[in-house]
Amino acid sequence: MSESNLPKIRIVLADDHAILRESLSLLLSTQSDFEVEGSALNGQEALDMVQRYHPDVLVLDLFMPDFDGFEVLRTLDRSGNRVATVVLTASESDTDYAQVVRLGARGLVMKGDGPQRLFEAIRLVASGELAFSDELAHQVVSSLANDTRATHGTPQPSLHRLSERERQIAYSVARGMKNRDIANQLSISENTVKRHLQSIFGKTGARDRLELAVLALNEASKAA
Repeated sequence: MSESNLPKIRIVLADDHAILRESLSLLLSTQSDFEVEGSALNGQEALDMVQRYHPDVLVLDLFMPDFDGFEVLRTLDRSGNRVATVVLTASESDTDYAQVVRLGARGLVMKGDGPQRLFEAIRLVASGELAFSDELAHQVVSSLANDTRATHGTPQPSLHRLSERERQIAYSVARGMKNRDIANQLSISENTVKRHLQSIFGKTGARDRLELAVLALNEASKAA
């Protein structure tokens, strides 16, 4: 299948600054595997477009009128309408970063980063992976794992049903490794890693890589 015939990553973007929003739309449209289906000028429009288009990826500014990015993520999570979201922000607050991940964002790109960083993040979250810096990923996952361990009286899922190979992959995800790197480390194909991950999600109830990473860190702490 030629590159032009590959399914496109369908994108909705949201930013309240018209020049940036239009520039982003043009920039993303330069990529042959991207298709911008809508651009929203506020959080409410972003929610409406997600409902209308069911995109693969939402590129979301944090600070907008009529529902900011935090509220968009919160509303999507509550409704069960989770969409792979890349937060595009100028914020330098670690608290903001942790909060958007807790609310379901799966990638974070600074507005000062180059276009390739945004392209890479979109492709990663569209494929089910996470797109955070190593430092941020470790900080947030560890914080979430600590919160989970502090919860009393709620049975937590575990890795006990996983095969040895599945456990290896789960712990590799917790270390922030991408599918390609896991495949190279274990001398298996990337497709095999993906099949194992689907089995792991089914057995553990984890909805995505972030929840699996938190679960694996909890297991590791119990064994320590």
